[in-house]
Amino acid sequence: MGEQSTTVDERLAPGERETIVLPPEPAPAAHAPSPEAAVPPAAPLDPTRMRDLLLGRWAERRLPARQAMLDPRFHLADDETVAQQRARVTEGLSDLLATGAPRLPFPPEFGGSGDAGGNLAAFAEIVAGDPSLQIKAGVQWGLFAAAILHLGTRDHHERFLGDAVELRVLGGFAMTETGHGSDVASIATTAVYDPATEEFVLHTPFRAAWKDYIGNAALDARAAVVFAQLETRGERHGVHAFYVPIRDVSGAFLPGVGGEDDGPKGGLNGVDNGRLHFDGVRVPRTNLLNRYGDVAADGTYSSPIASAGRRFFTMLGTLVQGRVSLALSTNVAAQLALQIAVPYADERRQFAGAGTDETVLLDYPRHQRRLLPRVATSYATSFALNELLTDFHRVFTGEHDTDEARQDLETFAAAMKAESTWFALETIQECREACGGAGFLAENRFPRLRADLDVYATFEGDNTVLLQLVGKRLLTDYAKRFKGAPPVAVAGILAKQLAGVAAGAAGATALAQRVADRGSSAGAVQALRDRDVQEGLLTDRVDVAVAELAARLRPASGLPADEAAALLGRNQHVLIETARAWARLRQWQALDRAARGAGAGAERSTLEQLRDVFALSAVERDLGWYLVRGRLDRQRARAVPVALDALLAALRPQAGALVASFGYEQGHLRAAIASGAEQRRQDEARAAR
Repeated sequence: MGEQSTTVDERLAPGERETIVLPPEPAPAAHAPSPEAAVPPAAPLDPTRMRDLLLGRWAERRLPARQAMLDPRFHLADDETVAQQRARVTEGLSDLLATGAPRLPFPPEFGGSGDAGGNLAAFAEIVAGDPSLQIKAGVQWGLFAAAILHLGTRDHHERFLGDAVELRVLGGFAMTETGHGSDVASIATTAVYDPATEEFVLHTPFRAAWKDYIGNAALDARAAVVFAQLETRGERHGVHAFYVPIRDVSGAFLPGVGGEDDGPKGGLNGVDNGRLHFDGVRVPRTNLLNRYGDVAADGTYSSPIASAGRRFFTMLGTLVQGRVSLALSTNVAAQLALQIAVPYADERRQFAGAGTDETVLLDYPRHQRRLLPRVATSYATSFALNELLTDFHRVFTGEHDTDEARQDLETFAAAMKAESTWFALETIQECREACGGAGFLAENRFPRLRADLDVYATFEGDNTVLLQLVGKRLLTDYAKRFKGAPPVAVAGILAKQLAGVAAGAAGATALAQRVADRGSSAGAVQALRDRDVQEGLLTDRVDVAVAELAARLRPASGLPADEAAALLGRNQHVLIETARAWARLRQWQALDRAARGAGAGAERSTLEQLRDVFALSAVERDLGWYLVRGRLDRQRARAVPVALDALLAALRPQAGALVASFGYEQGHLRAAIASGAEQRRQDEARAAR
């Protein structure tokens, strides 16, 4: 067809058809690959075997917790009022405790087994029941009780921990202030020691210092772990935690304690978030949770950690489990959304096809693009989170608890919390849109799931702030490579690295790629499916970016503090994007390890294809970065979407099995469009024709 052609859009209603003028069809490229032929079809997949791989080490904890979430007592009804949600969720805590799972991370004398990893694995599954119940449980056992366990000492355990674990005392975790969210070091609430009475006096100096968004604070909390600036003998020693009774048995605030209800929220309305403030509230000296800092009767301060900054981050580091648990939980939510949207797309038909039936949505390449890369990302996230959970367990059980291991854990957790929560929110929204109007109905779960998960992106550390911490850690590790080297040697190494970047931009990398591909588009497609090529691209994305950042920020060490901060601010976006690239590299590596460890059957070949989809999706996202720096030549850059589309077409027959491997039942999904109703409608329509 060398001439201009016209066609009529048959999808418009009669009277609304318009003529679309198409440009002349180009001649086929001499080396145009056949993408479908380039990727072998995925082998038939056994969802049960794949599910077992996804469950990982703590399957025996996950599965009972997942089964428990089938109980309707844990489910939100769409017509519940805020008060009804709160009452049901509070009652649900006792039902959760009856399963025994909340006791898992605590010592044997409190009914636990010290199973830190198993606890978080079970905790994540509560999302399938009701995210409000999960967060309420997280406040009680993961924050309030965990702070007593990790920040307190034996005396606190004996006095407070049993009541917290067994729900005899519901508690809050009063860290965040209205005026200081992620900036915990700058909170304004004070705890001044009075040696005459051996008490700390807690005070909220102004309105912005009110403790805010505190779970359990509006109604249920009878005590709280309160974070405040410790002051003794006229000297401040930074943020410390205190066990503070706030209500009497009738629910009335104790003298000097005040607060208010945060009221209805955009989601998670089963949690009674509230505000607290303190006016001369006195607590005994022994209520200071003193594992990392103590005050003697005469007011003398002591700590096993000399550096105030290191002490602060050590205290916060003990609470990293919140970030790990949110990362795990949001991936569960993403899997729920995909297990609703993908089967629906495999049943729902729209627009006339080649035969008598309309076309199944999932047969449209664009629909595959919407959903299947997200399936691959969820697999990559699952395996990365399994590794994160193992690291967490080893640190928190003492199997491998060193300063370096804790720092590595905090970095990994911060990166995965940010990536997982953002991924879940984007996936729920994409699944909602992919299901059309049906996705907007409350009966199909997406609106409520999206609303409840929204705040996961900003609590337990705002994602943007967390990624800055990750980026700074990457720069710190980079700087360690030069520790002890003379300035001349450092300058030489930096010059060599930057020259390498320049060489790539000048075409050296591109030339090597053209030679390797023999000028063939098919060769470029094949190269992009090579795991070593993928690893090189994803690693380069991090290493080159860190080297560039280090060069830009190197002058900061000789600048005044305000100018150094301004220089960092000008590079903040690049820092965050580099941290995200590092998180994606960790996800790819975890998926690659899972594929190589899966034997030689269908699971391995499928995981390899999912790995390829994840890698090419990541490269496509940053295609401009790779082109500008010469890390991809034009031919390979053009081949990225071609290779990705071919992979998705090969995976398409396995789409149903891939999401079935997530392992959730209709009682977890609770979505009408995931029940087979659409297929029954299609069958009825076909029979009527």
